[in-house]
Amino acid sequence: MNALDLARWQFGITTIYHFLFVPLTIGSASLVAIMQTAWYRTGDEKWLKATKFFGKLLLINFAMGVVTGIVQEFQFGMAWSDYSRFVGDIFGAPLAVEGLASFFLESTFLGLWIFGWDRLPRGLHLATIWLAAFGTLLSAYFILAANSFMQHPVGYVLNPETKRAELTDFGALLFQNTAYTTFFHTIASCFLVSGTMLVGVSLWLMMGKKSADAMRKTLGLGLITVIVAGLGTVVSGDAQARIMVQQQPMKMSAAEGLFDTAQPAPFSLVTVGPMDGTSASWSLDIPGLLSFMATGDWNGEVEGINQLQAKYEQKYGPGEYAPYVPLVFWAFRAMIGLGMLAVLFAVFVWWKTRKGRTPSGKWLRYAAVTSTLFPLFGISAGWIFTEMGRQPWIVFGMMKTEAGVSPTLGVVSVLISIVTFTLLYGVLAVIEVGLIIRAVKIGPPDTVELLPVDDDADNGRTLTFSY
Repeated sequence: MNALDLARWQFGITTIYHFLFVPLTIGSASLVAIMQTAWYRTGDEKWLKATKFFGKLLLINFAMGVVTGIVQEFQFGMAWSDYSRFVGDIFGAPLAVEGLASFFLESTFLGLWIFGWDRLPRGLHLATIWLAAFGTLLSAYFILAANSFMQHPVGYVLNPETKRAELTDFGALLFQNTAYTTFFHTIASCFLVSGTMLVGVSLWLMMGKKSADAMRKTLGLGLITVIVAGLGTVVSGDAQARIMVQQQPMKMSAAEGLFDTAQPAPFSLVTVGPMDGTSASWSLDIPGLLSFMATGDWNGEVEGINQLQAKYEQKYGPGEYAPYVPLVFWAFRAMIGLGMLAVLFAVFVWWKTRKGRTPSGKWLRYAAVTSTLFPLFGISAGWIFTEMGRQPWIVFGMMKTEAGVSPTLGVVSVLISIVTFTLLYGVLAVIEVGLIIRAVKIGPPDTVELLPVDDDADNGRTLTFSY
């Protein structure tokens, strides 16, 4: 392996690891806010227990996400300096706003929420968790807007003197269709992950007779979230796929392993054989489905990899413009399949718990715990598909990945950093899983007692951590 390959592995490992915590934080913040709102409006202590319990899980996950996310920023300057130099004015703008505004919004109000239980009026305290949840959504939008520029660059000019891309229209960068369709699809997926976690944890505790009444309420909230988020993921994914075909048709062709233009184009559920276009492979197809996904027409034409390769060679010059098809092919199916599996599991749980029933069976209880992994791995596969399907471009049509790596990057230095990060993240994973398992085993508190809030802010009470 050369420095480029190692730098790509490093960025891929650290990004996917960090993203394991992001969807849980984004979705859980809003779900905890809903729980606290239910308690605020009804006064039902069951909702307060649920807020405290799932709030603890949120905080554990948020802290781990912050720690792992810091590494991402350093890699742009250390391993990908040519990329940063070329598009830093553009790519850095939304990330700067995210760091200076969105992240401070969510972290500040999350801190107020943690320490404000017995010091802020209940309505004001409720507002802090909603503002923190809004901050997570805002952060996601700015980050996805920056990534969308890599998928479909807009709002820039190339300076012939500096040979750098310069931002000319920040609004075009933020509000292009790639950005907002990606945002809605990603956020729906995040709520699918968080809703499945809510279902799994609630069912585990309910079957274990721990705060069963409170967990039945959160189970219902989780089931609704999964169904609605699953539907939102499908609808937004459909819209995103059609925009992707217009902007990056090679990615959709690679997702299906479609080497020659077809009309109509089938969608393969399973393919057996080589995916290099040299020989026929056996596949289980749904006729016309790829045409519908790509064009909205069951008889629409979808360009093949070979035809697109010839077109790109004519436009961009000699080179290989198709991504690694097997990885893109299976990542696309893992994304869809694991997401659908989460929805089906939620429907099954709803059936087993309808009319106030409490299901039994050790297998179901353990399935509840592992169910969160379905959409979590699915959304990770979606990011692998998104980023690998764009190859060989780091910024589509502007800069190839091989041109973005730091020119002085050495194999030894990046290899040492990969080993270091892998070991460090392994330790963090053990800590994260251990804290989550411990919190779930303890379960919600039996009773929750809040001190009365008076109007004297300087009453001498010491700030305490409420968890």
